Formats: sequence, C-alpha cells, structure tokens
Amino acid sequence: MTLQATTWQTVGPYFRIGLENFNAENITPPAAASDRVTIECTLLDGNGRPVPDAVIEVWQADANGAFRRAPIESENAAQTEFSGFIRVPTDAEGRFRFSTVHPGQVPGPDGTMQAPHLAVRIMMRGLLKDLVTRMYFPCDAVASDPVLQLVPDQRRRTLIAERSPDREATYVWKIELQGDRETVFFDC
Repeated sequence: MTLQATTWQTVGPYFRIGLENFNAENITPPAAASDRVTIECTLLDGNGRPVPDAVIEVWQADANGAFRRAPIESENAAQTEFSGFIRVPTDAEGRFRFSTVHPGQVPGPDGTMQAPHLAVRIMMRGLLKDLVTRMYFPCDAVASDPVLQLVPDQRRRTLIAERSPDREATYVWKIELQGDRETVFFDC
C-alpha cells in the first residue's frame, strides 16, 4: 500500500520538527544592553484570527548599521557578537516576542540611507511562497526611507511599529495577512 499526501497536507505545519533548535527569543549580546529593544507582534489571518503555527525569521543590521558578513564560529563569539538573525514561532494566540538591538540606518542600493528596520519573513501552513515584509521603528528617518517611499501613503502605517506606552524600549506591531488593514508584503 502506498500513501500519498492530500492537497492540504503538502505544506506544513512542520516548523517544530527539526527546527526548534534554531528558535530564539533574544539575540542581544550582553555588551549591547543599552541598545536593547523588545518587539511584540501578533500575526492575524484575513478574518482577524490569530495564526498559531507560523514561524517568523528576522534579519537586521546592528546598532551601527552593519550587517554580519561572516558566520559566528564559536560559542564565545555567539555570546558577544551580534548575529542579526532570529527565528521565532508564533504561540496559540498568534503572538511572538523577541529582544534584539535597535538597528542603525543602512545604505540603500543608490547610497541613500534607509531608516532603521527589520527584514521579516513569514512561513506558515498553506503558503506556497513565504511572505516578506519590513518592520520600521517610529523615527524621523522613516519619512525619507527609499523603500517605504515605494509604498502608498495610506498603507505605510502597516509597516511601522508603535512604541509601547507602558513598557520602555518595547515596540508593538501587528501583521495582518489580508483585509482592509493588510500589511504590505514585498515581492522578492
């Protein structure tokens, strides 16, 4: 007897199998405590319901606006150097949270400076192609960011996190997969 996968079984959720060792909640090296920020997010489907079985990957520059160019080669280096990468699963309520350093500005393709941001990749059941977006921090540089300028004015707010009013150095962001307040996703 041969078993074949049905259509609904062809895409995950397999994120917990073999990938849990890559999940983290903090990539802030001890030396960067002053630049530390916490990101609290919620991932919602087109009906406003939480997505409980997704995995979020984030890449970012360090506080000086530099990306890691070489892999971290030792355990000691991993504790003192900033990797710029984190993978976080959503919980039963579609939430995920992690701590990192506040990224610096990075140069864009034409040399203009991009606002501090996180590059975000979303993987979940039912998606044949990952979703890619950005999370920006509320700051003056956002107004002149060359990538954000490509997004229509009324949609830009979906990419900008809000500073938490009651938790210092914490930013809150909601990712909506469809609907009137759908987060902007980029073709990559």
